Amino acid sequence: MAQVQYTGTGRRKNSTARVRLVPGTGKIIMNKKDITEYMPFPYLYVIVKQPLAVTETMENYDIHVNVNGGGYTGQAGATRHGIARALLQVDPDFRAPLKAAGLLTRDPRMVERKKPGLKKARKASQFSKR
Repeated sequence: MAQVQYTGTGRRKNSTARVRLVPGTGKIIMNKKDITEYMPFPYLYVIVKQPLAVTETMENYDIHVNVNGGGYTGQAGATRHGIARALLQVDPDFRAPLKAAGLLTRDPRMVERKKPGLKKARKASQFSKR
């Protein structure tokens, strides 16, 4: 018999996370590694676990994440977004607390493009009148 699982896709900056929630003990596996091995900074664990804390389901699900693109912070944000979306499949009543915490909104901020004649997006060479 197939085990129940809930899926969600999260995105932030250039990162995409495919998240599966499986009933379990609260382990988080990212790209086949434990989260403590995969992510180098403890404050990122807190970001990833935010949707679980808001819905009080911290120890109810094992989370399996496939994440690629971007850096650690973007990947943590994408994972958080994916977990929030998957929790909506678990129970539609979670929508109100997740929405109030701002976890269902995709963060629209992206890197600004480099403009011609400038060194970076906004950095220009020093101005000299003469």
